[in-house]
Amino acid sequence: MTTLKIGPHLVGTGERPFVVAEMSGNHNGDLNRALAIVDAVAESGAHALKLQTYRPDTITIDVDTPAFRISGGHELWGGQNLYRLYERAHTPYEWHGPIFERARERGLTVFSSPFDATAVELLEGLDAPAYKIASSELVDLPLIRLVAATGKPVIISTGMATLAEIDAAVRTARSAGAGGIVLLACTAAYPAPPADSNLRRIPVLAEAFGVPVGLSDHTPGIGVPVASVALGACFIEKHITLDRADGGVDSDFSLNPAELSALVVEAERAHAALGGTAIGPTPAEREGLRFRRSLYVVADVRAGDEVTPANVRSIRPAGGLSPVEIDRVLGRHFTADVARGTPLSWDLI
Repeated sequence: MTTLKIGPHLVGTGERPFVVAEMSGNHNGDLNRALAIVDAVAESGAHALKLQTYRPDTITIDVDTPAFRISGGHELWGGQNLYRLYERAHTPYEWHGPIFERARERGLTVFSSPFDATAVELLEGLDAPAYKIASSELVDLPLIRLVAATGKPVIISTGMATLAEIDAAVRTARSAGAGGIVLLACTAAYPAPPADSNLRRIPVLAEAFGVPVGLSDHTPGIGVPVASVALGACFIEKHITLDRADGGVDSDFSLNPAELSALVVEAERAHAALGGTAIGPTPAEREGLRFRRSLYVVADVRAGDEVTPANVRSIRPAGGLSPVEIDRVLGRHFTADVARGTPLSWDLI
């Protein structure tokens, strides 16, 4: 399947890029800020809002040993305990209803990444139109099976995954009844260096699995996701915040509303620019064809005058003999009086 539907939107090969704004923990623990983010996403022109649905104890346990701490060298979260980080970043279950309601009121498609069965149950109650599997959960085949059994589209991020792991996830989703699959190229680093994006894998994933492929991007700015469209990305996910200066767990690699709006516009332009493979003048170039160079009489001449570089030159516009004929016409003689600005033709010499 190369095209599927998420809410009212067609997502797939040849379709306009589907731009998804990920709120993540950028609400900073404030429901009003979360709702303001929803409004900003709607005003940006993005097509969808995505949440992450978990509680700290559904994604990890409250243990503070080295295995449960992020390595000290991590740029954003070095040394932090997983449970405490997720406690700060999670979106409370009771907020989902108001956020879904506001998103739908603003014309956004809204869905989430569930991390366990309680999350799927909550999201099913909210009639989420699709489910996203985060990169770290790609290996949790029972979770993928549970999500796919809803019959809704499943979007799978492939950060860190080997081809074999992606294959297992895709096979599991298909066999469990997923209503379509989208794979997202992803570099699961926060923030991610653009040089690690490896966008050339997008067409490789599309060919290998026969599904639409997009990009879940954690690089700064919009350059990488716009470039991905040229390689076939039809789904773009970026984190959103109201203002990076406000802080937040993901703010450093999140777009602000103006940048998100620019992404929507530039992704559309990149998609439109793909065009076809035909080589030749386009409809927009037809007027330009009139202004190609050709041979023109550039000085008034009398019948019998010799053709010289002083009275015949290659200039714009078109209409005269091709410039390649200049050596064949020089030294000949005019057959009639010719006014300056007349396109040269064989009957005049």
